[in-house]
Amino acid sequence: MTASLSPSHRSRQQSTADHRSLNRAGLHSLPSLEPQQPLHLVVPEGQLQVHTAPYRGSFGTVLSQALRAAGLGSRVAVMQFLKGGVAQGPEAAITLCDRMVWMRPAVMGCLSEPAGPSESPTVIAVQEVWKVCRRHLASADLDQLVLDELGLAIALGYLDEAEVRDSLDARPGSMDVIITGPSIPESVMGLADQVTELRRGF
Repeated sequence: MTASLSPSHRSRQQSTADHRSLNRAGLHSLPSLEPQQPLHLVVPEGQLQVHTAPYRGSFGTVLSQALRAAGLGSRVAVMQFLKGGVAQGPEAAITLCDRMVWMRPAVMGCLSEPAGPSESPTVIAVQEVWKVCRRHLASADLDQLVLDELGLAIALGYLDEAEVRDSLDARPGSMDVIITGPSIPESVMGLADQVTELRRGF
């Protein structure tokens, strides 16, 4: 019959002899570990990302990723400020994957000219899309908000730079905001956690 002694049955002399043997061999016993604190859940933290390029229409991959995120259960909105032609607007936004809202201004073509008077239907249509964005930024009801050609909408005079900057600066910490397109103002760039610049064109 074989018997084994647990450490509690070992004599103090035997333990001392064991330590001496280890020391002679150049080995040292491991220090006792302090008990670790239990893991805590981390609050999700969103990012402000900028994807910019010197030309328009260069960020189809961002839109594909937004669609994929919605398909995986995230609440997503894609707002295209200058892409018209389908007369959407806030009242006719399209929902995809039951999770992604896609909105364009209620205009009949893509916008590339400077804005006209502030009361013109085209300017109002773009600003209506921005009003929806501001509501999302204030209520934190999305996981991801894509703002396509936001910088160009500012540069052409459809949106006010200071108002956009202030709304982005006060964005909820849990929401990812992704800005795409050319002409991103420096004041918005300064808020970004990540900037991706595409330098090669067609």
